[in-house]
Amino acid sequence: MKYKNIIHGIFENRPNRFIANIWVDGILEAVHVKNTGRCRELLIPGCDVILEISENLKRKTKYDLISVYKEGLGLVNIDSQAPNKVAYEWLKKQNYSLIKPEYTYGSSRFDFYMEKGDKKYFMEVKGCTLEIDGIGYFPDAPTERGVKHLRELAKAAGEGYVCFVAFVIQMEGVDEVRANVQTHKEFGEALEEAKNAGVQVMFMGCKVGENSLEIERVNYDEK
Repeated sequence: MKYKNIIHGIFENRPNRFIANIWVDGILEAVHVKNTGRCRELLIPGCDVILEISENLKRKTKYDLISVYKEGLGLVNIDSQAPNKVAYEWLKKQNYSLIKPEYTYGSSRFDFYMEKGDKKYFMEVKGCTLEIDGIGYFPDAPTERGVKHLRELAKAAGEGYVCFVAFVIQMEGVDEVRANVQTHKEFGEALEEAKNAGVQVMFMGCKVGENSLEIERVNYDEK
């Protein structure tokens, strides 16, 4: 996936989940943050960021914050809409006969439902932006919704569906994602329960550009 119009900026602060103050060409701009996670290890005063210029002239904010440069790691895409977009692009290359985004199952809505031959699949996508010592971690904030999805995937796996939870790693140099149990212990427990029920865990490594994001390698958790 590609971004159309990007511009560089310098992060100043983040007064709330949805807004960041960014210096753009010497002017302090209120910018929309496309990620409601904490991102505390990324959004550090003075860090370089990438913004996308909005095409909606009626918006209150002119820019979207999409990426951050992290010292020692490089560019980290923090756009929470990007993982589903790149996962969909990747799925379309995998010879599925049917791909349906936003598919309702039980009381949940999974990101993707697929078919290939007589097999039926579900995939739930999670974007990973938190890196510690070369390892990715998810989530960076408690996610009851994420726990619910994992338990629904485990249920679906027990009913004969082939189920995946796919961690889209929105940075380079990281090939593994672990549950961030210090932040949300229940998510880690739910992930183990899902794996024991037959849910497959995928690590989707990305090539991260200033105006692009693309899945370039996929590994499976064999543990």
